[in-house]
Amino acid sequence: MGLFLPCVLLLSVSTLAVGFDLNLGPKPVGQSAFVKRFNLEEKAANIIKRSLPAWLAPSRNHQMKRRSADQGDSCKAVEGQVTKLADNTHRYTFNDLSGSVSLAWVGDGTGVIMALTTFQVPFFMLKFGQSKLYRSENYGKSFEDVTDLINNTFIRSEYGFAIGPENSGKVILTGEVSGGQGSRIFVSVDFGKSFTHKDLPFTPLMQITYNPEDSNVLVVLSNSYELWLSEDFGTSWKRIHSMVCLVKWGRKNTIFFTTSLNGSCSDRGMLDLRRTTDYGKTIKTVATKIYSFGLGGRFLFASVMTGKGTLRMIHVSVDQGNTWNMAQLPPVGHEQFYSILAANDDMVFMHVDEPGDTGFGTIYVSDDRGTVYSKSLERHLYTTTGGDTDFTNVTSLRGVFITSVLAEDSSVQSVISFDQGGEWVPLRKPANSKCDATAKDPDKCSLHIHAAYSTSMSLNVPMLPLTEPNAVGLILAHGSVGDAISVMKPDVYVSDDGGYTWIKALSGPHHYAILDSGGLLVAVQSSPNELVNQIKYSTDEGQCWGVYNFTDDPIYFTGLASEPGARSMNLSIWGYRDSFVSQNWISFTIDFRDLLTKSCSDNDYVSWLAHSDDISDPNDGCILGYKEKFLRLKKDSICWNGWDHQVSTVPTPCPCTLDDFLCDFGYYRQENSSECVEQPDLKGKVLEFCLQGREEQLQTSGYRKIPGDKCEGGKMPARQEIDLSKRCVSDLVGPELLTDTRSSKTVFIVIAVLVVMLLSTAAGFVFVKKYVCGGRFLVHRYSVLQQHVEENGAEGMDDPLETDHAQNGKIEFHDDSDEDLLE
Repeated sequence: MGLFLPCVLLLSVSTLAVGFDLNLGPKPVGQSAFVKRFNLEEKAANIIKRSLPAWLAPSRNHQMKRRSADQGDSCKAVEGQVTKLADNTHRYTFNDLSGSVSLAWVGDGTGVIMALTTFQVPFFMLKFGQSKLYRSENYGKSFEDVTDLINNTFIRSEYGFAIGPENSGKVILTGEVSGGQGSRIFVSVDFGKSFTHKDLPFTPLMQITYNPEDSNVLVVLSNSYELWLSEDFGTSWKRIHSMVCLVKWGRKNTIFFTTSLNGSCSDRGMLDLRRTTDYGKTIKTVATKIYSFGLGGRFLFASVMTGKGTLRMIHVSVDQGNTWNMAQLPPVGHEQFYSILAANDDMVFMHVDEPGDTGFGTIYVSDDRGTVYSKSLERHLYTTTGGDTDFTNVTSLRGVFITSVLAEDSSVQSVISFDQGGEWVPLRKPANSKCDATAKDPDKCSLHIHAAYSTSMSLNVPMLPLTEPNAVGLILAHGSVGDAISVMKPDVYVSDDGGYTWIKALSGPHHYAILDSGGLLVAVQSSPNELVNQIKYSTDEGQCWGVYNFTDDPIYFTGLASEPGARSMNLSIWGYRDSFVSQNWISFTIDFRDLLTKSCSDNDYVSWLAHSDDISDPNDGCILGYKEKFLRLKKDSICWNGWDHQVSTVPTPCPCTLDDFLCDFGYYRQENSSECVEQPDLKGKVLEFCLQGREEQLQTSGYRKIPGDKCEGGKMPARQEIDLSKRCVSDLVGPELLTDTRSSKTVFIVIAVLVVMLLSTAAGFVFVKKYVCGGRFLVHRYSVLQQHVEENGAEGMDDPLETDHAQNGKIEFHDDSDEDLLE
């Protein structure tokens, strides 16, 4: 998929199904079911004091409280609101024959929703179907049938919608010409009020993608693997290249794509990676022998065949492919994969699969060049066949990530990092929960989070963990409390401090959503095969819940829909009613604005220091070199944040300590120690590695600053690199940029010249590779990334997971990307 996907939520469901998931559906995996066994790691004892529940914390006199009344008084506030909600509940029934419905929000805060209902049935070698298009301008309270705007054309349900970036108002619908013999697009520049159509000279293989910096420019692959581009918002198209296997938008109008010389994309490992910066006028080959490639932050990654059997290596470029460095990561074989879990401009989380069908691998974190990597987490659960990982970026608090590990006894356990992968620890047991039957010790267990792997195992987990950047510290997730993830029915747990402490909020599985920047939570119980007519809501981050019956005639519930960004006060409940002769989609849209009777004032907020328990400690709250103090809503303030609510934060730099540094190349941290020591097998040896085509000799005290760390002054270990001015070029990626003239004669000449050059320099490359890039040290050395938690200071590639350009240093990535492996 392209580098940019706009603010669009697609719901594709069938009335034949009894459940509905806003995320990608389950995938078959080659992994055994959950085992109810657990071996609590010793490191759990080292969880820092700020992660302890209130009744265990040694001193919390200085903790900034966010409740001014006791919980009993607060829970009364959500009672007696039925009349207000009933007056603001709107029902709409779609009276057409449809098997699925897709929704797309057009713009931010516009209230515009496009709904596409689709019905399609196969008949011998043909398919017959119909589409109907609806439009709402009031967040789904009412819809207008606008099917005539698209001339009753059948719109593809799998990738029919393409919404323009930001508030461009642009919409593209991809449909089929009568008889299925061609394709046609309908384009709108006025938020779907009107459409014009254009027949395409090709049939799309994928969704049309926008240039993130110029929404008039579009690219798409055809079903014959041709790359097509339009510079006038689909009015005219030109063919850029043939036999293209994968295409992605880079930065500054750059397009990257892989091509196959032998006419087959299945021959991976023999692809060329090409780049154009002028919309196809000139094309450069930036790498060869490519298996696949990915983009993350400012990094361009390529998985390259080594020439040694089926092994592949990761190469990294920070200048859009002009130069490449070989990442200090282990190679993988044909049955393994790499995966970019997350990336921003500062660093990369990379998963490296273990040999064999183990279902796990190792997470490495990079330096700021994306080249030198440190071990972050071993036995990271990531199934080979299904591509399922529980890795979750907690976007509501800087530096926090949650994932799962596969223990030695094959049980699945959850771990959390509060310092961007520096240390991983079990999640604390919620104070209001008891350990389940999986616990060996009924008083000692952990919270375990259900995520993608649970859905792949077809457990009743209707939603993945949910966080929003503008709902500071808030996490909603399904989980179980014991020694491992349980196959029993999960409950909903909520954290209001980024994962340090948790409460059990709801019993049983639920669909849930965050509204009003966290000021309102809503949930509907997930009961497969059962009718639903009830919604739950909370104004204090899940501690107290009100209940509202939104209809007297229950429906088969399929999902919740709220505008992306968690700022809206409108929520739509989608489902259908089933009769003997028909099934009709129906939506109930509830406007919660009148529930919160007043707008929030300054008195409704309190100052809150993230990652902190005791504000009297000058070092408390320092993560990655600085503290962040937020203004957060008091839990007992029942008021409206508003659409324009902005997260208010005051960052304060912290003095540097050893916890702001990773162990450098050739060094590691011993358990329960913050000091980096030299690896025993490298003592007394000269440490060298290849960087930007030169051999670098590393002079170091054993430390390097964590990428993105903002600490100032304090303790700064010395680190120095000396350029030895020796060529150290990997022969796996050609550094030359080759102009694609699209002439067979020129291609023949270029190939001939390259063959001569390769033959004449082969011996030199072998010599350099063996004696300069290897021989005197082990090429793949990894320092164990173990932060000392008690003194912690601060903040696929087979089809890679792309990441957005980071905002304010936060790691972001496409939730709806299905390209998550860089094999």
